Amino acid sequence: MNLIQWRRQTEMAFSNSYRMGGIFLFFIFLLSTLDIRATNANIPSTLDGPFEPETVPYDASLRGNAVDIPDTDPLVRRRVTGFEPEQLSVSLSFNHDSIWITWITGEFQIGDNIKPLDPKTVASFVRYGTSRTNLNHEATGHSLVYDQLYPFEGLQNYTSGIIHHVRLTGLEPNNKYYYQCGDPSIPAMSDVYYFKTLPASGPQSYPKRIAIVGDLGLTYNTTGTINHMSSNEPDLVLLVGDVTYANLYLTNGTGSDCYSCSFSKTPIHETYQPRWDYWGRFMQNLVSRVPIMVVEGNHEIEAQAGNQTFVAYSSRFAFPSEESGSLSSFYYSFNAGGIHFIMLGAYISYDKSGHQYKWLEKDLANVDRSVTPWLVATWHPPWYSSYSSHYREAECMRVEMEALLYSYGVDIVFNGHVHAYERSNRVFNYTLDPCGPVHITIGDGGNLEKMAITHADEPDNCPEPSSTPDPYMGGFCATNFTSGPAAGKFCWDRQPDYSAFRESSFGHGILEVKNETWALWTWHRNQDSNNKVGDQIYIVRQPDKCPFHGTPQPKPLLASS
Repeated sequence: MNLIQWRRQTEMAFSNSYRMGGIFLFFIFLLSTLDIRATNANIPSTLDGPFEPETVPYDASLRGNAVDIPDTDPLVRRRVTGFEPEQLSVSLSFNHDSIWITWITGEFQIGDNIKPLDPKTVASFVRYGTSRTNLNHEATGHSLVYDQLYPFEGLQNYTSGIIHHVRLTGLEPNNKYYYQCGDPSIPAMSDVYYFKTLPASGPQSYPKRIAIVGDLGLTYNTTGTINHMSSNEPDLVLLVGDVTYANLYLTNGTGSDCYSCSFSKTPIHETYQPRWDYWGRFMQNLVSRVPIMVVEGNHEIEAQAGNQTFVAYSSRFAFPSEESGSLSSFYYSFNAGGIHFIMLGAYISYDKSGHQYKWLEKDLANVDRSVTPWLVATWHPPWYSSYSSHYREAECMRVEMEALLYSYGVDIVFNGHVHAYERSNRVFNYTLDPCGPVHITIGDGGNLEKMAITHADEPDNCPEPSSTPDPYMGGFCATNFTSGPAAGKFCWDRQPDYSAFRESSFGHGILEVKNETWALWTWHRNQDSNNKVGDQIYIVRQPDKCPFHGTPQPKPLLASS
């Protein structure tokens, strides 16, 4: 008898004797852990770490695939008429019992003389239910139109279609719901779509697969990423910033390698908003049925007249900000079964005296690890990346927030921004720490800017320190290391100890939480078949060895810390 057969027979025997007792539940948890270790002996876990740094050699044949999808491609063309809904998407509220439905009606306008549509002329209405033929529940919501304005000669203005957000409530966990959205009075209703709610929060209750992707864009390599990701049948998609890369286009719809050369007298870098509409159409097949949660990246800044920024990002997605006690669409939290996700904003204030930091303190304090054992944080620019691109760019944010996240035992951190893949050892304050989170950079979704391929630890690739700060992210905090293997230097002279694995390839990741202490992380490269993986590891929590009871006081490794 093998271990799996023994496990099944033992479960049955214990079920008959202790079905209502806590002993049975604990024993099943123990068996599931043994089962994971026995059936996946070839997959390493963080218990085996820290690992020796590994770099997969760069394959130059992969770099030339980032070609943007043109507006003539059927994948991005408008397929509805009048005020019929398009660009449908689903996103989560704070808990499993609520879902947001978003769609757009009417056509965008771009040019010199544009007249915004009136949101009041089209209703925001959803019919839904557990049967395709009996949509016996109804919900209404709100709608808006946003403008992207450039009062400068040679630039064109944009006004969106009518964007609708409707929140459905009272939903049951792990249940399939059908829905139809639009305005029945016109009539202009969508086809019937469906989504599945996530499990209720609990220590043994998790989505089967969560897809993580960053820096997606809208290239033909993006199509490979999304097709590959869809084949893995995720229950939830996390997009860790940099959505459409509309800001790489001029308002005539063409790209510019030298914006200041094309429009030397315009103080605002324009952005071609129809790329957002193209992206929404392309993504609809997936995100109309699988919830997508998004956090802002630098390509969503999109400055326009009146010092406005992030308007498209804040308008086009629904966020559980209010439900999670946040004042902003830039930071919020939500539960996905036994996982509590925290989405943080790197391009607004993260200072200890600011609203975001105070919200984060409160949100962390309210997490009940007996209900949501896993704590996962996400923001766009990484704190631990060894690539030359954006090297230590988010250092000020790390200095402000890292100790707080560590003190509450964050298990995993997901970032984008760097167009490559990198997984860290458990780390805190640049020191290997068995209680620190695993940081995963996955900004390799397939965008137009192509891949990052140089490492800061290679000869002549260490950036000049003064070149690293991002003007939207605060001041200068990245100074030379004061201790450790890189003491006195700005960059390591070899792959850093905190960097366990890195590779420059397009792809996406899948997180499968197995129980309250074991989670399987898999990185899939676009060039591979579904049964081949680029990187795979079990991330194991050790709450018995890593109790967190307040903010630690680490010995500074940096002068700025």
